Amino acid sequence: MEDFLIKGGRNEFLVPNVSLNGSTGMCEISGESSLEYTGEFYDQIMHWLKKFSVEETKTLTFAFKLTYFNTSSYKAILGTLRELKRQQSIGKNVVVQWYYPEDDTDMLMDAQDLMESADIELELIAHQPEE
Repeated sequence: MEDFLIKGGRNEFLVPNVSLNGSTGMCEISGESSLEYTGEFYDQIMHWLKKFSVEETKTLTFAFKLTYFNTSSYKAILGTLRELKRQQSIGKNVVVQWYYPEDDTDMLMDAQDLMESADIELELIAHQPEE
């Protein structure tokens, strides 16, 4: 299975870094997410996840390390979490980690809301984000 990578950046919009590793099953979205075409951006991730589910049997570990996301990104992240929950429900080994800046209670509350809305268990991990 091929890897999927997007190098994030800050221009007019905030594009998160995306690293989906097909050989290890280690996946990460990090940085900030405030995109012009949020649906199209996250649809690529969703497509990769569905393909991984069909082609691979190894554990999928998905880490969210976001420091900011807007409302449209929230909805897309929720859709991604629901896809990960669907994969769990059909017997796939899926681990979801949510890293939040240790001093950011709003991000922690967002993670808890997402966990409840998607009905999926998140490993909540406080950390010091890289500058």
